[in-house]
Amino acid sequence: MKFIVNKGGKLSGNIRVPGDKSISHRSIMFGSIAVGTSHISGFLEGEDSLNTLRAFQAMGVSIEGPENGRVVIHGVGMRGLKKPAQALELGNSGTSMRLLSGLLSGQAFDVELTGDASLSKRPMQRVTRPLASMGAQVSTAEGGRPPLKISGGSNIQGIDYDLPMASAQVKSCVLLAGLYANGRTCVTEPAPTRDHTERMLNAFGCAVEKSGATACIHGPASLQACDIDVPADISSAAFFMVGASIAPGSEITLEHVGINPTRTGVIDILRLMGADIELINQAEVGGEPVADIKVRSSQLKGIHIPEHLVPLAIDEFPVIFVAAACAQGETIVTGAEELRVKESDRIQVMADGLQALGVNARATADGMIIQGGTINAGNVHSHDDHRIAMAFSMAALRASGAITIDDCENVNTSFPDFVGLASAAGLSIRSDA
Repeated sequence: MKFIVNKGGKLSGNIRVPGDKSISHRSIMFGSIAVGTSHISGFLEGEDSLNTLRAFQAMGVSIEGPENGRVVIHGVGMRGLKKPAQALELGNSGTSMRLLSGLLSGQAFDVELTGDASLSKRPMQRVTRPLASMGAQVSTAEGGRPPLKISGGSNIQGIDYDLPMASAQVKSCVLLAGLYANGRTCVTEPAPTRDHTERMLNAFGCAVEKSGATACIHGPASLQACDIDVPADISSAAFFMVGASIAPGSEITLEHVGINPTRTGVIDILRLMGADIELINQAEVGGEPVADIKVRSSQLKGIHIPEHLVPLAIDEFPVIFVAAACAQGETIVTGAEELRVKESDRIQVMADGLQALGVNARATADGMIIQGGTINAGNVHSHDDHRIAMAFSMAALRASGAITIDDCENVNTSFPDFVGLASAAGLSIRSDA
């Protein structure tokens, strides 16, 4: 599938983007191992979170839906999961594989986790190493890549673990293993990352102790069913935030978006660049802060993005690079080497795509240097990365001609009907198989 996006236009209206992917994943995982029935609303019906749902169905959990974002999970308790008949196929979802490796390391049965070609290239030693230090038996393919094979019956023990990199997936993996471990498990992170795991574990009745950069849980633990309202995903909203900022005459309101402070780096970065972003109707739903986000077009300026904001916007950088290409002056990104091990090497792929569109963009080891200017018509490759495809779609709002983006099937992993919603908001986009 490819996207063809005509030049120009503006974004307007009130829209609600799909549910938060991170929270959708965790709601299925925690609801499945809780005691009782959990009701989820706003669930993201994208391929990544559906792969998590199917994995737990394969392990004997009765799950109804999703239907219009509603899911009912009949939890089986901490020890109620059953050995699946075959390997758990997780598609493109790194979150599923890394979090499940922790949750399943304390089970009584053997299990294998596998994924698609893209996921099979992603590094998994960052989770297998701490799990091994807890006593789990997890093996990988050559080079520490998937598939992961987890042996059952391990007597895992709590540990104190200092994360070598800022990664919410690794932090969550260790904490989920800690649910099944004997004693206290603590994780200390070098910089703040999204804390959906800690918030949701508290909502399911498992106390997470926070002290500075350290989060601790005591195992073996138990979870009690609860209801979760999944807010709209700020990572999906970010495309429209940038689009409305760079397209003259735009004014758009993004409804009921999660504004967890560990996820709002994109708002902070865009505001530093001069974006006109207003948070209205702020509230708290199920332990997560939400708001409507109103964005009006503005002239952005290039900046050196503060490194402390990088982990708080790590998934939004593809479209932040597009914002930088439309800004006046130079934008410098450093401290973002984590982008090289996402669904694609997002530093190199974005640099290549921007250069193909005539933008002066230079990849560095840990980021990029971008000179704002004119975006030309052209053809770019997403390398099967959903966020790359959607970022370049928004670039067409300021391009001199149409932009064609190849390999866009994986947009469905996080944003079903992106084309329909973007079209309704004013982007001249169509998909072509």
